[in-house]
Amino acid sequence: MKISEPAKQPLGWVLYDETCGVCSRWVPFWAPTLRRIGYDIASLQSDWIQQRLNVTDDSLMRDVRLLLADGSQVSGADVYRYFMKRIWWAYPFYLLACAPLLRRIFNFAYRTFADNRHRFSRACGLPNRPED
Repeated sequence: MKISEPAKQPLGWVLYDETCGVCSRWVPFWAPTLRRIGYDIASLQSDWIQQRLNVTDDSLMRDVRLLLADGSQVSGADVYRYFMKRIWWAYPFYLLACAPLLRRIFNFAYRTFADNRHRFSRACGLPNRPED
């Protein structure tokens, strides 16, 4: 008889805005890759996330976030760099995203997308879900 292993606690959760069409399409798409390296995904709108983070809705929804198991957080463009550093084939992109001038460009591109993600979703034909 084989004894099953207990479910492992993830190292952290990538938290995304499920009302955004692009976010709700792409973050779940990357979930298998994230799970292979020990991370899971969750919606920023999840009750347990809002209770655990204890952050106002406005600032909570501003950026993609990474909630680590120890309670620390990474947000915005740094979440992308965090994972690029940990996925072997993305590591060259991590190096580029950390180079001084390219870091500023990467941060600007992230901020532009994040601030306009619902517009990008509409332009791409990905429906934005209304907030509850």
